[in-house]
Formats: sequence, C-alpha cells, structure tokens
Amino acid sequence: MAGANAFSPLSASCHNRADTFRKADDDMRVLLVEDDPILGSAVRDQVAADGHGVDWAKRLADAGAFVRLAHYDLILLDLMLPDGRGLDFLRARRQAGDTTAVIILTARDQVSDRIAGLNAGADDYLVKPFDLAELSARLSAVARRYGGNPNPLMQIGGLTLDLAARSIVRDGRSISLTAREWALFDAFIQRPTMLLSKALLEERLYTFDSEVESNTIEVYVGRLRKKLGAEVIETVRGMGYRLGAATLAGCGKSPP
Repeated sequence: MAGANAFSPLSASCHNRADTFRKADDDMRVLLVEDDPILGSAVRDQVAADGHGVDWAKRLADAGAFVRLAHYDLILLDLMLPDGRGLDFLRARRQAGDTTAVIILTARDQVSDRIAGLNAGADDYLVKPFDLAELSARLSAVARRYGGNPNPLMQIGGLTLDLAARSIVRDGRSISLTAREWALFDAFIQRPTMLLSKALLEERLYTFDSEVESNTIEVYVGRLRKKLGAEVIETVRGMGYRLGAATLAGCGKSPP
C-alpha cells in the first residue's frame, strides 16, 4: 500500500508527467470552430459544463485571429465554414508547427473523408450528428494521450483520482468539486513539480468572454484547501502556487 504522500499515475512517474505534459483532460482551453448556431451553442455549453474554457469562432478568419491571441489545448474543427475549408486551416496550422490536438466535427462520413482528415493532422474524427456525451469522452481521451498518460487513474498523497470520471476519494470518502475547482486542481496535478503563476491559472479558468476578479484564484485555492487539505497546495509569495512539498514527498510510489 502506498504511503500517505504518494503521487503516482499508473503508467508514469510524476516527473515523467511533468516532462511529457502538454495538457490534461480537465484543465483545457478549447477553441470551437463551427458556423452552425444551434450545434455550436450545444457543443459550447457541453464543453463548458465539462469544466473547460471555450472560445467559439464561427469563421476561419476568426479562428485564425483566436490562435494568434491565445494558446489552445484542443480545437474542435468543422470542415465546411463560410469562408473556407477546415482541412486547409488544419494543414496550415500543422505546416506552421502547431501541435495542438484537433478533433474534426463534420457531417462527411465517407471513409475517404476520415482518412483525409486524419492525414491532414487531426487526432480524432466525430461524425454529425453525435451524442454530446461521446464528444466529452473523446475530448478527454485525446487530451490524456497528449498529456503522456492515457490511463486516467492516479494517486496523489491521500487522494485517489479518476480523471475520466472526474472523481476524488480521500480516506474512503468521495469529495465533490465544482467544474472550476476541478479545472484549477487539475492544473496542479498535471504539473506536479512546477510553480504556477496566478496569471497562468487565470488563463486556464477563463475565456475571452469572461471577467476575472482580482481575488478569484485565491478564493478557489482556499476552497480546494478546505475540501482536500490545507497541505495540498502551498503559496509562494509574490510568485504563485504549487503542490505542497509534503504531497510530493512520496512521488513515484504505486497507488494502493
């Protein structure tokens, strides 16, 4: 049985996670590129309900402007937009060296269309109409692969986490987090050895349409400490936050 301070993904050590990390499954900023107002609204609301920040571009020109202004962890890309083809946008991003995860959303269901999308650099392909729950599952699966750990189970200190189910158990008791509490905590567990600035944490929680209060991060960190334990997150004055040293002491041990 692991010690109380263990941090151990089932398929990698915590240091390996920090080295291979791109983004993880519940701490993402997502760009939705979709011109259909009904589908776009439904997808945006689903992604936001899953705890992710989401910006919505209805034209490729808008999508191009967004990716120049912000860093995205995953793009949901329609293939037919009013001002061009999604595949051309994807190819251009890949040729520019952009490795952001991309899931294509399209009504084109021919095998040749799927092959073309995957060959252009897409990570997954979802045919319309699709179930929103399936979209959530595929989004999380792609993000975990980019994070270097396809297994969603991990142990951190006295906490047992299931990233796919977004569940936390401590001392046999289930702990409930809100979507933003989970998104903030996930930023720490996916960068276990890093000091995270307040600005970085704010970016993970909010999109262009959101206003950020000056004390928002402090409030959410306080809530996490109350629910998970005061020692889980420590403050480095004037610099930011990180996982507590005691939490990382047993890094690399196997979960029970």
